[in-house]
Amino acid sequence: MKIPTIHGYIDRRILINFTADPKVVEKIIPFPFRPKLYKEKAIVGICLIRLKHIKPKGLPDFLGVNSENGAHRIAVEWDENGETKSGVYIPRRDTSLKLNTLVGGRIFPGKHYHAKFNVNENNGNYHIDFKSSDETEILIDASETNVFNDNSIFQTLNNVSDFFEKGDLGYSPNHNKFEGLRLKAYHWEVRPLDVKNVRSSFFENEELFPEGSVTFDNALLMTNIEHEWKSETDKYKEPM
Repeated sequence: MKIPTIHGYIDRRILINFTADPKVVEKIIPFPFRPKLYKEKAIVGICLIRLKHIKPKGLPDFLGVNSENGAHRIAVEWDENGETKSGVYIPRRDTSLKLNTLVGGRIFPGKHYHAKFNVNENNGNYHIDFKSSDETEILIDASETNVFNDNSIFQTLNNVSDFFEKGDLGYSPNHNKFEGLRLKAYHWEVRPLDVKNVRSSFFENEELFPEGSVTFDNALLMTNIEHEWKSETDKYKEPM
């Protein structure tokens, strides 16, 4: 289902990125998607994003809504019309805004879980945690830095920036289909974060990710980005 073009502002966006065993990731993503590899590793992660003034494009800002949101993401590619396309598969979304949980698939695609967010930001230091309605928990403590993590598989900030800028199309499961949404950032700029502590009960679930199959790699920060979300053609699940 096509949703209207949504306009607003990314007040703060943190991308927490992990490397994972491709064979493990293959088991949890559905057809037609497959892991998009970087140096033979699958790339998975969490987007923690605070949105402001979100509303259909053309309406005044004061009619928009604000929310804290979390999305678990897996970098994927797929074949379409003889070409290889890339983006992200989003197995779950969490939000502070109850409206999103009620109208998931109408304003933003996919099912949304309602979550209680705890956010503390001060002088370049960030603490964010949330606990969702199904007990999923996330936590990160990080600080702004000028130095990209030299242990990252990406090696440089430019490499990781290019990788995620190209992953602007996300697909979320909803009933019998995958609903597509493309992020159009008016300006793309990421900065590195120095992570002191990070936890995700999703990626720590050993039924999905056996011990040692997923490893923290890096975290990135974006702030004050005007943007649009544009609906893309849905993909339908294969019959069972």
